[in-house]
Amino acid sequence: MSQNSIIRWDRDDQGVVVLTIDDPSQRVNTMNAGFVDALASTLDRIEAERDSITGVVVTSGKSTFFAGGDLGDLRGATKDRIEEFSAFVDRNSGLLRRLETIGRPVVAAINGSALGGGLELALAAHHRVAVDDPKTIVGLPEVTLGLLPGAGGVVRSVRMLGVERALSELLLQGRKHSARSAHELGLVDELVETQSELVAAAKKWIVDHPDAVQPWDVKGHRIPGGTPGDRSEQLNSRLPAIPALLRKQLKGANYPAPQNIIAAAVEGAQVDFDNALRIEARYFVDLATGQVAKNMIQAFFFDMQAVNGSRGRSADRTPWRARKVVVLGAGMMGAGIAYECARAGIDVVLKDVTLDAAERGKGYSNKLVEKQVASGRTSQENGDALLSRILPTDDPAAAEGADLVIEAVFEDPAVKAQVLGEIEPFLAEGALIGSNTSTLPITGLAENVGRPEDFIGLHFFSPVDRMPLLEIIKGEKTSDDTLSRALDLAKQIAKTPIVVNDSRGFFTSRVIGTFINEALALLGEGVPATTIEQASSQAGYPAPVLQLADELNLELLRRVRDTARQAAEDAGQSWTGHPAEAVLDAMLSEHGRAGRLAGAGFYEYDGRKRTRLWTGLADAFGGGNTAVPLGDVVERLLFAEAIESVKCLDEGVLEAVPDANVGSILGIGFPGWTGGVLQYIDGYDGGVAGFVARARQLAQTYHQRFSPPASLVEIAESGGTLADSRAAVLVGAP
Repeated sequence: MSQNSIIRWDRDDQGVVVLTIDDPSQRVNTMNAGFVDALASTLDRIEAERDSITGVVVTSGKSTFFAGGDLGDLRGATKDRIEEFSAFVDRNSGLLRRLETIGRPVVAAINGSALGGGLELALAAHHRVAVDDPKTIVGLPEVTLGLLPGAGGVVRSVRMLGVERALSELLLQGRKHSARSAHELGLVDELVETQSELVAAAKKWIVDHPDAVQPWDVKGHRIPGGTPGDRSEQLNSRLPAIPALLRKQLKGANYPAPQNIIAAAVEGAQVDFDNALRIEARYFVDLATGQVAKNMIQAFFFDMQAVNGSRGRSADRTPWRARKVVVLGAGMMGAGIAYECARAGIDVVLKDVTLDAAERGKGYSNKLVEKQVASGRTSQENGDALLSRILPTDDPAAAEGADLVIEAVFEDPAVKAQVLGEIEPFLAEGALIGSNTSTLPITGLAENVGRPEDFIGLHFFSPVDRMPLLEIIKGEKTSDDTLSRALDLAKQIAKTPIVVNDSRGFFTSRVIGTFINEALALLGEGVPATTIEQASSQAGYPAPVLQLADELNLELLRRVRDTARQAAEDAGQSWTGHPAEAVLDAMLSEHGRAGRLAGAGFYEYDGRKRTRLWTGLADAFGGGNTAVPLGDVVERLLFAEAIESVKCLDEGVLEAVPDANVGSILGIGFPGWTGGVLQYIDGYDGGVAGFVARARQLAQTYHQRFSPPASLVEIAESGGTLADSRAAVLVGAP
């Protein structure tokens, strides 16, 4: 055996070389400069010793096969270094081409995940063997980071699966496949039951296929399903639907990656293999040097790693685990929380005022389980086990010994105090006490329990079974241990946590309120409702803003406003009204339209079905103001949330930029292409200085609420970024 620093070389008596990738500098193998150099020298050696080599097995010395490109390197890819970066991309792609044309059979022995560049490496082998294990996941998820596969992933998958299947099953959605699913699709050729069988199976295939070559290197190879423009009736009739569907999904939002993927796939399918690689590389470089990819990499990789990490806690600590939880309130939120806890293996007491109400709450879990069993996503046995962990009750004594309580009742401090006081005597000593309030200050609610140091806000998002975020809110007396346990709970129930400090509305509810307020202000200015809805869709929000307001319920929005105003007046503070208030009051008091639940809001409804925008909007608020450009409407919505988020930083509600970015995307639907509500500022054209200049323009043209906060002006003048200015370790318990 011999080795370089990253790729170990081991040749057996039959002449089969096993290349084990094991980068000592990284937790997982990535396609960084060190690996590329190591692969180049390894290929040189194979070519030099080819006469004594019968085949090559590529495998990993880590628990995963290969993680893909080094995202830290990709962050440094800029337009002014495009030639240097393009050379790196071309070299990398060329090395994989050398591997598959080396003149000897090559087998990828896949242990664990092979994602992005990892699957591209495997696709350059002539045969792929994988362990049939839940930890074996393969896919090309680059689109979720604003990229496309740039090392032959588009070219090879198209030639393996065909244009249409490669786009739909692998590339456009970034879909990840289990080993078995990948085998059915054709990405993996052979499955073995255990890792110990992996290399042996790879070597056997080499012995049986000494003259292996890639299918696309055989003269006369045809792409499955046909080549664009070759008069293939099936492909040519269906291909135009792909970009049409994409336009429908994106609604004009700033996501260039799917468009580049389609172009690379279709154009590359019409030329020879090597030219197809060049086309793919150019589309990849275009994305990698652009701002959207940098935004998405920051949010969906680096910021996600930060919020899901240790957050300053000792790495060797033993995580706390909840064993029995009491969920107070069996409405939609409580029912969803109960389901998530039961799914995580926690015993759940679902308590409501009456047993009927509690049983209706458990019925929510029944319906979810029925759907999952019917679709094959779980077995009836596992579904029954989940349901058996939920006990509906109206008896407080059923909470005996619970180490966690999550209150999810009506947003009224008196009601919350009542249900917590009723249940607290039955809890285990030191139990974690959480409130699922979305707006009420945690410090005030903590006054209603005997142990305020064990009290914390646990703000879930609806529907709980689909929304991944958990906003954790510290009160003034919340202890470090309580925060630490709350973070452990988030991991236990598979939620992504952000941590914020106490205030009315916290972070997410407060910021999304500015989004809705801005839309209502625009409506009050006479901007057509259709323009407002189009602008919010084109900005990249998951739902048009007036539609969202209807879903949230206008009565609730007014109640939150009135409560906040009363709290400010009680504290001796002045209340600064917003133009949205007049629109909100008119909708409720003059027109009796409270939203979807009431069957009438900004939209009209047929039962629960939304039909169209309310035809009376123009009479109620005008609608003839076309002087506001669509681009300004888009930016007013985005800037309103971004500026409010900076204020949350200034006030200490937010302590870390990653919390803001992840929370805004996962919790309140801030457009993913921006990288989150504060990355939007850092990534704006011209950086923070460009954002500040544009904010001043909006303030001068429309309203002083767009004036940039002084802290942001200071960062702009120094040439810095918000991320750098708040680069401290994320808040967490020591």
